[in-house]
Amino acid sequence: MRQHLRHGTPGPVPLVPAVADPAEREREAGVARLFELHYASMLRLAVLLGADDPENVVAEAYYQIYRKWRRLRDTEAAEAYLRSTVCNLTRMRIRHLQVARRHVEAPSTELVASAESTALLHDDQRVLIDALQQLPARQREALVLRHWLGLKESEIASAMGISSGSVKTHTARGLAALTQAMEARR
Repeated sequence: MRQHLRHGTPGPVPLVPAVADPAEREREAGVARLFELHYASMLRLAVLLGADDPENVVAEAYYQIYRKWRRLRDTEAAEAYLRSTVCNLTRMRIRHLQVARRHVEAPSTELVASAESTALLHDDQRVLIDALQQLPARQREALVLRHWLGLKESEIASAMGISSGSVKTHTARGLAALTQAMEARR
C-alpha cells in the first residue's frame, strides 16, 4: 500500500466493481428488494415444508431467481416464482435425504431441528408441526401453502406444479390425516 502512495497511484481497488449496466443495476435492486420483503416468509415456508436446512434452501432459491431475473416476463411475479422454487428445492432436498438414508447402515429416525427452526416455532405449535411432518410431502405442501400462506388454489397448483384438482385432493386428504393425528394425540 505504501508503494501506491509514494508513486502517486490510487489506493487499493474496491472489491465490488461499480455496476454500469442499467439492466444489471435493475436486477441487483430487484433481488435486494425481494430479499428484504420476503426472506423471513420464505424461510418459514421452508421450515414448515420440512427442510432440514431451510437457510440453504432459501439462499439457493434467491440465487436461482438472481440468475434468471432477466428472463422473468413479469417481475411482479417474482414472489410466486421464489415461493415455487422454495417448494421445489425443499421437495428435492427431502427426496435426496430419503434416498441417502436408505443407503446408510443404521438409519437415524430422529430428526434434529436447527436452532433457527426451533426459534421460529412456539411451544403450542410444536404438536401441530410434528403431526404435519408425518404427512406425505404433497399433502404437507398443499396444507402449508393454503393455510399458512393463504394462497388460492390456482397459486398452490402453480407453486406445486400440479392441477387444481390435485390440490383439492391433497388438501382434503392432508386435512383429514392431520385432524385424525391431532385427535389421536389428545
